[in-house]
Amino acid sequence: MLRLGISGATGRMGRSLMEAVTTFSEVEVGAALVRAGSPHLGADFGELAGVSRMGVSIESDLRAAIEKIDVLIDFSTPQASLENLAICAEREIPVVLGTTGFSEKELDQVHQAATQIPLCMAANFSTGVNLCLELLSLASQVLGEDVDIEIVEAHHRHKVDTPSGTALAMGHEIADALGRDAKQVFRFVREGITGPREKNTIGFACIRAGDIVGEHQVIFATEGERIEISHKASSRLAFSRGAVRAARWLGDAAPGLHDMRDVLGLRQS
Repeated sequence: MLRLGISGATGRMGRSLMEAVTTFSEVEVGAALVRAGSPHLGADFGELAGVSRMGVSIESDLRAAIEKIDVLIDFSTPQASLENLAICAEREIPVVLGTTGFSEKELDQVHQAATQIPLCMAANFSTGVNLCLELLSLASQVLGEDVDIEIVEAHHRHKVDTPSGTALAMGHEIADALGRDAKQVFRFVREGITGPREKNTIGFACIRAGDIVGEHQVIFATEGERIEISHKASSRLAFSRGAVRAARWLGDAAPGLHDMRDVLGLRQS
């Protein structure tokens, strides 16, 4: 039985992960982790997640819980994730990392941890989103310089980072396929009299409203036609099942930085 630790257990993804675990017969939750001082400390994780009582009390000390887990799934905050990565690297525990919003300096620390342990990091763990990334790469190569490219994303009002990690991953996928420098071509803000659209740029538009789980649309537009590749999530279960699938895959993986396309066998040689 694969024992999972879930960091960020009381958040939206943490609770969804509890639901996802119940759909895998060979996986169980070994530890549910939250920040120190959380009002949920000591509560039964299964009951809190709305599934059923499971006998796993919510705790805050990963070092104390490390013996109870084989893989950590972390959907928390950049600071908490980096602290958890350091502990897991020390104890050789693989990590599935779903936290977004890292700075470049923080990402350097993530890459360093991946030299010591198997680490699967993805902006989005949905099978459908990762298929979209493959399609975006192909579409970019086929359409080339002839199209204007815009990315539109929408999430719930509580999401704290903008654009979403998935939208940025889509933008980087397109930029890489076209041989463009993302730092030079990404456009996040348009306001006032901006003049005609700059050629070869990739625009982003972000919506935060209500309880939208996650929607992403990439528009390739040229004179006379428009191609759209989009993904809409109606439940976080699509993401959480993918994260559990990644945790299972890490059991046979070598140390290094992996992503969901490695897990799904979509990585092109």
